[in-house]
Amino acid sequence: MNYPFQDIEQKWQKYWDDHQTFRTNAHSSKPKYYCLDMFPYPSGAGLHVGHPEGYTATDIISRLKRMEGYEVLHPMGWDAFGLPAERYAMTTGIHPRTTTKNNIDTFRRQIKSLGLSYDWEREISTTHPDYYRWTQWIFLQIYNSYFDRKQNKAVPITQLIKTLETEGSRAFEGIELPKGIQFSAADWKSKSRKEKEDILSHFRLVYEANIPVNWCEALGTVLANEEVEEWTSKGYSVERKPMRQYMMRITSYAERLLNDLSLCEWPPSTLEMQRNWIGKSEGLELSFHVPSVQKDITVYTTRPDTIFGATYLVLAPEHPLVAELTTPEQKLAVETYQKDCSLKSDLERTELNKDKTGVFTGSYAQLPTDATVKVPIYISDYVLISYGTGAIMAVPAHDQRDYDFAVKFQLPIKQVIDGKMEANLAFDSKESVCINSSSTEVQLDGKSYKDAFQTMSNWAEKKGIGRKKIQFKLRDWLFARQRYWGEPIPLVHFEDGTPKALSEKELPLVLPDLEEFKPSGTGESPLALAKDWLVYKDPETGEIGKRETNTMPQWAGSCYYYLRYIDPRNNDKLIDPELEKMWMPVEVYVGGAEHAVLHLLYSRFWHKILFDLGFVSTPEPFKKLVHQGLILGEDKGKMSKSRGNVVNPDDVVSEYGADTLRLFEMFMGPFEMSKPWSKNGVDGVFRFLNRVWRLFHTGENESFFVEDIEPNEAELKTLHRTIKKVKDDIDGFSFNTAVSQMMIFINEFTSNPRKPKKVLEPFVLALSPFAPHLAEELWAKLGHKESLAYHPYPKWDERYLIDANITIVVQVNGKMRGEFLAPRDIEEKEALSLAKEVEKAKPFWVGKEIKKEIYVKGKLVNIVVAG
Repeated sequence: MNYPFQDIEQKWQKYWDDHQTFRTNAHSSKPKYYCLDMFPYPSGAGLHVGHPEGYTATDIISRLKRMEGYEVLHPMGWDAFGLPAERYAMTTGIHPRTTTKNNIDTFRRQIKSLGLSYDWEREISTTHPDYYRWTQWIFLQIYNSYFDRKQNKAVPITQLIKTLETEGSRAFEGIELPKGIQFSAADWKSKSRKEKEDILSHFRLVYEANIPVNWCEALGTVLANEEVEEWTSKGYSVERKPMRQYMMRITSYAERLLNDLSLCEWPPSTLEMQRNWIGKSEGLELSFHVPSVQKDITVYTTRPDTIFGATYLVLAPEHPLVAELTTPEQKLAVETYQKDCSLKSDLERTELNKDKTGVFTGSYAQLPTDATVKVPIYISDYVLISYGTGAIMAVPAHDQRDYDFAVKFQLPIKQVIDGKMEANLAFDSKESVCINSSSTEVQLDGKSYKDAFQTMSNWAEKKGIGRKKIQFKLRDWLFARQRYWGEPIPLVHFEDGTPKALSEKELPLVLPDLEEFKPSGTGESPLALAKDWLVYKDPETGEIGKRETNTMPQWAGSCYYYLRYIDPRNNDKLIDPELEKMWMPVEVYVGGAEHAVLHLLYSRFWHKILFDLGFVSTPEPFKKLVHQGLILGEDKGKMSKSRGNVVNPDDVVSEYGADTLRLFEMFMGPFEMSKPWSKNGVDGVFRFLNRVWRLFHTGENESFFVEDIEPNEAELKTLHRTIKKVKDDIDGFSFNTAVSQMMIFINEFTSNPRKPKKVLEPFVLALSPFAPHLAEELWAKLGHKESLAYHPYPKWDERYLIDANITIVVQVNGKMRGEFLAPRDIEEKEALSLAKEVEKAKPFWVGKEIKKEIYVKGKLVNIVVAG
């Protein structure tokens, strides 16, 4: 009798829906457990078999925790804004809302078919106005805040305004405010609305800046760095061009984002990626004077001890001084090179850039430590305007990129750190001392890295040409997209250029309906075509303004969704403060490693701002993070349509059932590792579930049959070992070995003519997190009227985990020569005696002089012989 999975799975999925079995009582007095999946983007292709891997893991954990007495929050929703739906609308005229709804319906149907125990009453979509109202609300909290250095936190901008009204700019000059901007309290009060807003923009956590971006003319939008490869592979051209964009000042939080990683139980590789992306370094900002234009070029270096080895400077092609520094003879070459660089992404300019390119500007700077030394100034794409100052002092003897550039352009290579230089390699040790590094201005010869660093810093600060600085690789977050299908930014621009944030009561600012989704042709999003929607009349003053036409990036809606899941229908607050305290932080968060940097970084950033402003109670959102490994095709390559190796979960569920798919994906191998799909493996797991079914159907005509008999000791040992191992392995994300143990159980009881209910019934409970449909059906057949979802997980008895006999290894001169079974409490004398009876070991010691006999209790006997 085969397992009738189709009937059983439909039956129990309907039961769970009808009875709302997995609905969370957010106010429950039970201990809380928040188990979260990274919610998916609902693409037109639907689920692939990689999705259920993570979803099944969190479902197993959630089901176990319910059985252990926890109130479990296990929600699902949709990260549904995105360029693919808008691009589809541009080519078909079908509104992205329609496409997105259809895609969500498909995803929901597929996920429900897997028997995943989500609380569907908490379902959210980032595209619904009731949801993105709160995305806009958070944006306003961020916009109306600034980072207070003294408090090391975000505070309302109104507090800053009070300071400026009473103290003027004194506390902020040269730090938040650029050099040259200074004013008294009286000056501030006399400034116009626009002048005040321009000053506040230097502080706000959201601001506008003119920066180089990845512009795609055909799509009519800016692309994030991580989106460039995807769209260029589809045939689109992307160029770098300066544009006015909204930015979020995430750099203010760099130190806290770095330090608070200590609060996160995350994979070491993910923590390292976060640290590298933030990229903290300690160095020196130093000015190089250019006499020909009477300007200074400021560089940032972590190796001021190598200053005397700086034989040229390199500026990013976008550096604002390039035009002034370029001589007439070099103008054509420089402009041509700048154009070429604009067509490259940052990745192409750095990691993928093996062949160094660049152009001489025609100008020279003076070496700060010796003004008689002329240093040529180049531009090159390996220097980015977005990092440091956009200019570097190049020390080719002690930096490999500089070395490669110097070799190509035949520039001097001067060694200033003592040590042997290998052919074609720079020598960058910090363990040596300085050489060739003295002038009348400063002397570094013989100094260690640390001493030379300090000497240079003191000298530069005394001369007024440099200062120590902590630098981060982290750049501010480019927060604007020239797209229709995204959250409207709740800002208005008046005719004098003054921006205004909408009031909270004006939210949500809903996307207008458009019939045309193609780029506006002005560099603005298609929202620029919504003429009536663009016009804003200030409800307080009657002043007319124009709504912001940029929309938010797709990251925005995923930055806080874990909070709305807790309180999704609250129309008055982002989240009830008491519920937030009860449920946060997320206990375990599961998703792909491809989100290991930006999604996590941006979520942590928003969470910290909400923490500073008192809306959440925890400094970090996600306590434990686990990444599932990729599921590869049977050819061991990444699944893709072009390879023809994609597996649709619908097909597997139709042929084998959801429990088979769930169990197989957990059995494939270690959860965090990549592993190939296997049709034979699916067949094997399907056979296992059929064996489970048949184990309970050994009665007449294959009817259901268990016995009310007392289990023997051997049966109890098998059961209790299984109960414990399954529980421990789920807690440790070792799902594959939990499945293996259940297979051992079934093997032992299949050959056992006895069918004790007291053993088989607890096994069903242990199986249920993995194969819930089958387990529910067997549970009902065992006479239970209620679902097993909240039945306590069975307890194991330690007595049945211990074997009466143990294996003792026999060694001769430290090498294993045999083994024997013995009572667990065997004494040394008896152990030595039994060891000598082991036939396999006798040839290695009989007839030889025994020097020593060693017994390691419960483990081994070692016979040491002469010769």
